[in-house]
Amino acid sequence: MTLLRIAALIALLLAGIAPARAEDPSPAEVEKIQRIVAEYLRQHPEVVIEALKEYQSRQDARKADQTRQTIASLKDELFKDPTSPIAGNLDGDVTIVEFFDYRCPYCKAVAADLAKAVQTDGKVRLVYKEFPILGPASIVAAKAALAAARQDKYLAFHDKLIGFKGSLDDATVFSLAGDAGLDLPRLKADMEKPEIKAIIDRNYRLADKLNIQGTPAFIIGGEMLPGAASYDDLTAAFKRARGG
Repeated sequence: MTLLRIAALIALLLAGIAPARAEDPSPAEVEKIQRIVAEYLRQHPEVVIEALKEYQSRQDARKADQTRQTIASLKDELFKDPTSPIAGNLDGDVTIVEFFDYRCPYCKAVAADLAKAVQTDGKVRLVYKEFPILGPASIVAAKAALAAARQDKYLAFHDKLIGFKGSLDDATVFSLAGDAGLDLPRLKADMEKPEIKAIIDRNYRLADKLNIQGTPAFIIGGEMLPGAASYDDLTAAFKRARGG
């Protein structure tokens, strides 16, 4: 009704002011139309609100379509990068990709719901994308986690880092690494290898292409869920990814 109603009103006014004429309305006629439409909108403000909602809906649909196209163009980097740690069902029929930062409180808050959603479903493959954007300590934690994968302890160490509730500084990162049973001298040496930095740099570039500006951000099928998605948000997205 909204935009179409306004357009119809203007069309009627034009027809009434300049019937059977080929030329454009005069400035006086245009001013008259503007006054009538303005008065109508003052008396019916709900039309403006509905029009804005309709416009926002169209913008959201356009953005979602653009995101789907971008995800499709990056599917190998997102879903099949052999350097990205993986959890859940490795042969799952749905893949969820999480961009996260170990110092992000929202990433920590959603961790339990994410684990529950993946475990309860049983057919979801979870890909971790280290995306340290909250300062130098975040980078140290991300490098340490990726280096832990070389000792086959990424998931155990990841859980300790994401579950830690205090201020995560360098000393805490290495203390948690010790608790996870990691060889610390080896870990620190591996952290400095160029391959570790290359993984994080690739994740930065991916996030930039996807216009991810904060953490967490989830890619599920062809859809992006920005922010701290709940258990229900995640399970609904799994269903949509399966075409349900």
